[in-house]
Amino acid sequence: MAFTIDPKIIYHLSKDPILKPIIEHCPLNIYKEPVSVMDDLLSSVISQQLSTKAAASIHERFVTMFPYGKNRIQQLLNTDIETYRSIGLSAQKSRYIKNIITFFEEHQLHDIDWSKWSDDEIVDTLVQIKGVGKWTAEMILIFTLFREDVLPLDDLIIRNNMAKLYNVTSTNRKLYKDLTAVAEPWRPYRSIASRYIWAAKNTSFVK
Repeated sequence: MAFTIDPKIIYHLSKDPILKPIIEHCPLNIYKEPVSVMDDLLSSVISQQLSTKAAASIHERFVTMFPYGKNRIQQLLNTDIETYRSIGLSAQKSRYIKNIITFFEEHQLHDIDWSKWSDDEIVDTLVQIKGVGKWTAEMILIFTLFREDVLPLDDLIIRNNMAKLYNVTSTNRKLYKDLTAVAEPWRPYRSIASRYIWAAKNTSFVK
């Protein structure tokens, strides 16, 4: 389902003179799908360090081998590493997939209401899974759960684009501190602002 950004959010973010022209010239296409944190984590692991085409091919094989249905979780749990590898997954990614599925089963996370959890609670929970880092957890917050105020500074595109757009030249911890300060006026819609920063990639706004 297509998601229309609330005009009040556009108005708020457009107060930033650097962000305003990006908002005007880089429209966002946002679609809300039924929430499935586990499946989106699996997709994220499958696509890591792969081209879009290669990731799509392996994911299609994955879904074909493990079709959605009431017995899917048990099938995923009972499948050995070599079977996962047979569809093009590395041994490490196969283990990460097993880790995710096992964690969700052991902590009974399949049918919980994530809306009752804070952003920090979700991140702190998901990063307990070996193979899931802070960046992945933040992508789940933004793209799966549609949380509006996440600033994903561990994302290289966000860091690079923000640094170029706002002429931030610091490095390491100072860079994170300075970019956090840049984004402070975007609250409470830093996720939406970040989507525009991503959209600015390969445009004349980021040179």
